[in-house]
Amino acid sequence: MNSKSILNVSETLEVHDKNVSFSKLKCVDLFAGAGGFSLAAQHANIQVVAAVELNKYACDTYRANLIERCEVEAERPVLYSKNILDLPPELLNDTHFSEGNTCDIVLGGPPCQGFSVHRINGAGVDDPRNELILRYFEYVRVLQPKVFLMENVPGILWPRHKKFLDAFMAESDDSGYRIIGPLRIDARNYGVPQRRVRVFILGVRKDVSFDDAVWPPRQTHGDAKAAIADPSLVLWTNASSVFAKAHIPGDENDCHMNHSEKMIEVFRATPINGSRKDSNRVLPCHKNHSGHNDVYGRINLNEPGPTMTTACINPSKGRFVHPTDHHGITVRQAARFQTFPDSFIFKGGLTAAGTQIGNAVPVDLGEVLLRAVSKGLKNGLNE
Repeated sequence: MNSKSILNVSETLEVHDKNVSFSKLKCVDLFAGAGGFSLAAQHANIQVVAAVELNKYACDTYRANLIERCEVEAERPVLYSKNILDLPPELLNDTHFSEGNTCDIVLGGPPCQGFSVHRINGAGVDDPRNELILRYFEYVRVLQPKVFLMENVPGILWPRHKKFLDAFMAESDDSGYRIIGPLRIDARNYGVPQRRVRVFILGVRKDVSFDDAVWPPRQTHGDAKAAIADPSLVLWTNASSVFAKAHIPGDENDCHMNHSEKMIEVFRATPINGSRKDSNRVLPCHKNHSGHNDVYGRINLNEPGPTMTTACINPSKGRFVHPTDHHGITVRQAARFQTFPDSFIFKGGLTAAGTQIGNAVPVDLGEVLLRAVSKGLKNGLNE
């Protein structure tokens, strides 16, 4: 899939029904970030009509890749570089979905730091960022899409955050949506070369016909044991696939952190597939516990890579050291773990690019999910 052009415009799908009438499904991407979900939508033959994102660097990336490169003017997304709390959903509805135009899908992953696994004890409870999930649904209520697909971290399912999820579910039901999920999905089970578990919540408007049998999409990849049990499965895509690709001349994202000589020597002492312990480096914070074993570790070539977090270019934050070279992974390599095509350029510099990559939905996973959603709508028409 990575060889696809960013502008993947397939043949149009003609469907006519009391619930759906379109030549191409149309969606809105909220909390769009750099555009991973939007790019996945394009690959799935879905038109992104509008996107909302606050971060300046993410907006620069979105414009450069998803707007300026779009050769079909009528299909260029409109990017709203605003705080979603200050942008009325009615404005998007009146601007883009009047005169018979309808919104088919609302996408988005509200910021999830409040639900992060890295926030321990009571941290994250009543975090104001959690309220953005409810703002997301205010958009759903106004735009009235046929379906919505929300992504978040597994921590959203923790008991301490139950009131936010319960409120979201209650608003969904009150506004005429039935929920399929929440569903935990590991990206490596769909060909993405990293371990990445996220929660996806699919909401279907109650008056819309949808084939529930297509959701969740069938797993396509697994480990050796799973492949033996089900010969149709392909083995997980290992990290070696990322590093086997050649460097791209002039690629502005072919950059990594500058490390001190002391750190470089630590990396030299770390064997292939080795962890922090293999380098014999013990920090004060490591003396009294055995946690954080992955920090300063080399990425293991023989298995799917680690989850690309917002700090994926920093070896002090996880197993993000290059498998053989003595530095952290490059922005381009992190992007490849997220299945962004090499033609996709991240703006804002090293740290900003790492944040955008870590926040993104893996493009190939997003495409699989959105093709399943499209199939569910299409099949529902034929029931």
